Amino acid sequence: MARVKRSVAARRCRKKVLKQARGYYGSRKLVRVAREAVERAWVYAYRDRKARKRVFRSLWIARINAGARQHDITYSRLMHGMRQAGIELDRKILAQLALDDPSAFGDVVAQAKAKAS
Repeated sequence: MARVKRSVAARRCRKKVLKQARGYYGSRKLVRVAREAVERAWVYAYRDRKARKRVFRSLWIARINAGARQHDITYSRLMHGMRQAGIELDRKILAQLALDDPSAFGDVVAQAKAKAS
C-alpha cells in the first residue's frame, strides 16, 4: 500500500492559517505562533460577538434614561408605565426615538406617565 504524502494538504493548511494571520507582525508570521494567535483571535471573536449585544443594550438604556429624565421621569418608571400602557417598543427603537425624534419620544413618555401614576 502506498504511503500518503501530505505536502499539498499541509501547505494548504499552513497558507490558510497565515492568510488569517495577515496584519500580524513579528514572530506571529511564523506558522506555529500564527496558529496560536489565530485560534486566540477566534476565541475573542466568539466571546465579543456575545459581549457586543450587552454593550449595545446598555448604550440604549443610557440614551433612553437621558431622554426620559428630560421629561422628569426615570428609566425604570418609564419602562413600567410603558408596560402598563401596553406600548411594546424595544429598547433599540426607543433609544433611536429619544435621539432622532424627541417629540415622538415625548408622546410615548406622556402615555407611560399617565399609566404609571
